[in-house]
Amino acid sequence: MSATRHPHEDLVNHLAKSSGLGPGEAARIVADVLAYFSETTEEFVRRRHAELQARGLTNREIFPKIAAELSVRRVAAPKLSDRQLRRIVYG
Repeated sequence: MSATRHPHEDLVNHLAKSSGLGPGEAARIVADVLAYFSETTEEFVRRRHAELQARGLTNREIFPKIAAELSVRRVAAPKLSDRQLRRIVYG
């Protein structure tokens, strides 16, 4: 029986070779990046709102910033209005 392969073994191997990281470290980084990009739009909006609010930004500053960030996510989210963003954050 063969050993279990990492689902992204080619990427892990590439990262290990190009960075000098060990295979375990490269696999952890790949897992972290995939987890980051697996956030739903709602999870991303809530997380970023909390982070920006903790820095003292107001909703007037936060919502346009989040909307701009959503447009460059790896899997682009639909364009959301300030009102839609508010509904995600506050229900």
